[in-house]
Order: sequence, then structure tokens, then C-alpha cells
Amino acid sequence: MLADKKIMTFLATSNAVKARDFYQNILGLTLIDEHEFALVFDAFGIELRIQKIPEFTALAQTVLGWSVPDIAHEISELAAKGVAFIQFEGMEQDELGIWQAPSGARVAWFKDCDGNTLSLTES
Repeated sequence: MLADKKIMTFLATSNAVKARDFYQNILGLTLIDEHEFALVFDAFGIELRIQKIPEFTALAQTVLGWSVPDIAHEISELAAKGVAFIQFEGMEQDELGIWQAPSGARVAWFKDCDGNTLSLTES
């Protein structure tokens, strides 16, 4: 029924100004709309709607991630823009924050301005 329909994804922010700056200027997503209820970005053909809400508590788990061909390059680019990558206690991560999954995928995590956990994965 929905298998052939385009998906959209949602996040929330309590500071739309900071969220717009982060997603547009740090991550490089294209802002396609902004209104009183949400910021709307194009994320490589997927609509990312960041809902504007008065109060927000981020979830502990990863809520959004990108598949990238060269994770070290992407980390370098984001770090140059001030993004800090998370080192989790008890996980074997390298100096860049990259963890190697049992599948061989390489994963690194960072947070947005609202504390949402985001990830990069190189398969």
C-alpha cells in the first residue's frame, strides 16, 4: 500500500533559529519552506520536517542518519564546522569516534542543536 510512496521524516526543535542554521549551514540541507509550525528541508529527495514546539526533550537513540561513502571525510568536514562527534563509554571507537559494527559498517554519532542524536554510516 505505501511501499511505492515517498517517505518523509520528522524531528522537533524548541529553537527554530538554531535548528535552521544547523541543518542549512552546518549540514548543508536545502530549506524548502518555513512557516509557523515547521522548517522543511530537502534531504536528498526526502522531506525532513522539523516541527517547531515550545519544549523538547531529545530521545537517547539515533533519530536520523546518513549513509556516506567516506565517513572520515564527512567527519572532517563537519568537525571543521564545529560539530563534535560522540565517544560512547564502553564502545570501541577510534580517535574520530568511528565504531565498527559486526557487519563491517563504520558508524559515528553527533548531536544537533536540540540534542537529537544523528549518525553517519559507511557500509
